[in-house]
Amino acid sequence: MSRQTINLNSGLYRYMLSNTLREDDIAQALRERTAAMAESNMQISPEQGQLMYLLAKLVGCRNAIEVGVFTGYSTLCVARALPAAGRLIACDVSEDWTSVGREYWQQAQVDRKIDLRIAPALDTLQQLIEKGQTRLFDFAFIDADKSNYDNYYEACLKLVRANGLIAIDNTLWAGAVADPEADDEDTQAIRALNRKIHQDGRVDQILLPVGDGLTLVRPR
Repeated sequence: MSRQTINLNSGLYRYMLSNTLREDDIAQALRERTAAMAESNMQISPEQGQLMYLLAKLVGCRNAIEVGVFTGYSTLCVARALPAAGRLIACDVSEDWTSVGREYWQQAQVDRKIDLRIAPALDTLQQLIEKGQTRLFDFAFIDADKSNYDNYYEACLKLVRANGLIAIDNTLWAGAVADPEADDEDTQAIRALNRKIHQDGRVDQILLPVGDGLTLVRPR
């Protein structure tokens, strides 16, 4: 019995994956292709992808938002959790990175559920708000530029319904958030948002040591 979350060494991590991960050939191929890229550190872990699939299922997700697509592994996981008529508005600024994901979305036959918007995410989110789509989404995932995390959070609070779910990635930031010598802009932005969410009476929340830190927020 442990009073705090145990550390995962490489052997225990492999054991965990072998006893939980249900990743098919399409998802594995996309993840491995991304792993060969110079920017592979931007990819979420496979167990995080499976967790997001389960969370989307648990909230009965029909309409979802993703802020930051990269090569589309997380997009694939969430889209698979949606019903046939579900939709995922996926926000990114890179045609190159998202073009990698398109191929695998098509193979998995979830591409029809994914509405990819190539534009600054804040613009896309504001357009949704202005079109009266507030509180119409069930799930949101934030994993983009850290300096705008607070802006993404506030926009998603307007768009996600009460008792829905917002998931925010990188909230432990490789441990930098707890390092007093780390004072770069991204670390400061994540620290500030972590403090804000902890004290935010509008939501229920928890920061989990999954991947690089995953904060889950339930709007009230």
